[in-house]
Amino acid sequence: MSRSCLAAWTVFGLTVVQLVVGTVAGGAQFDGKAFGARLALYPLMMLAVPAVWWLVRRRRGGTAPLPWDGVALIMAPFLVDVTGNTLDLYDTVAWWDDANHLVNWALLSGGIGLLLTRSAIAPRWALALTIAGIGAILAIVWEVGEYYAFIRNGTELDTAYEDTLGDEVLGTTGAAIAALLVARLRYREA
Repeated sequence: MSRSCLAAWTVFGLTVVQLVVGTVAGGAQFDGKAFGARLALYPLMMLAVPAVWWLVRRRRGGTAPLPWDGVALIMAPFLVDVTGNTLDLYDTVAWWDDANHLVNWALLSGGIGLLLTRSAIAPRWALALTIAGIGAILAIVWEVGEYYAFIRNGTELDTAYEDTLGDEVLGTTGAAIAALLVARLRYREA
């Protein structure tokens, strides 16, 4: 088992353990944070890339190994998010949510970029735009999910518009940073 594969499964395991603890044991820091929904959805989202990779590879008869470094980066934001809730950082550190949207989208988009570097997307600016575009779309989808899961019926509705716009900008910025880094690294490797 490669280090990247081990890292991905470690991130997955730590995330699931914290989700179970937050859902079952509870605590004030988990109130109103949709941990039941997270327990159901986060593992599915984390396993989506390996599952799709396996299905596509099986159908095409390919032998390309799963790029576990990209998978580990895609899984990492889920661990960061759950750990932030476990340590009550969202409610005690004013900048935590903003930092998460920037850094987590850089991680997620970097992972997506590592998966895409195996494709034939060229030139490198097209790769960068593809990574940034996917990251921006995912930032919007995430905010819609946040709204549905705990904002629309929660206590944060009065500030949701401003927070959502800020989160989308930070997520898109993180995606753009990752896109530039991945495109730059790919150019060096070529």
